[in-house]
Amino acid sequence: MRRTTSVLLSLSALLAASALTVPTAVAAPRADGPAAAPAGWEAVDATALARITGDADALRTPLAAGNTSAAAAEPELLAVQSARNSRFVATEKNYAEPNTGLQRARSTEFGGSWESYAFEWDEATQTYALRSLANNRYVAVEKNYTGSAQNVLRARSTSVGGWERFVLYYNETLDRWALQSTLNGLFVAMENGYTGSLQYALRARSTDVTGSWEEFVLYDIGA
Repeated sequence: MRRTTSVLLSLSALLAASALTVPTAVAAPRADGPAAAPAGWEAVDATALARITGDADALRTPLAAGNTSAAAAEPELLAVQSARNSRFVATEKNYAEPNTGLQRARSTEFGGSWESYAFEWDEATQTYALRSLANNRYVAVEKNYTGSAQNVLRARSTSVGGWERFVLYYNETLDRWALQSTLNGLFVAMENGYTGSLQYALRARSTDVTGSWEEFVLYDIGA
């Protein structure tokens, strides 16, 4: 089993180079409008992300107990852990429509492709597309969903457009990351207070990074 090693990454260095039941709404930060980069957060491009994955001291994801296989060799492959509940984000590829591929921070351990993502950089738009290794689909924001499921994230797209593009931010002080959807300008939050099948679902719904709801830890799942 690989050992998890953490370091604070220097921001200056980084910048250089079955149908689901909809849960009852719960008390949590809410948002309805466009968002801007919050104070203390900086957008991270492909060069910066490559520095993280290529750094020997970068965060390394522990394998689940009993799993001794290498997770992945490609440096751009990452696992995403919610700062709110310390669980890894996984793709629910076995969920029935309309929520097949739902993104949920529900795994207590990194087990493999279910929790693995390729962060694909697009130079023209200066954004990332997140491709789930569980089903080889791109993560999209479901803007047209309604109620508590509006703006949930699902790995369901075979190509990339505005629905699938995100800006990645880093906060050096917190050593945490945030994702902002370019579709609606809102930050991705983890719904820790939801119950049922949407518990821990990711939604692009916050106008600001208000705390651990919108904060994540990225792990390199390279060899």
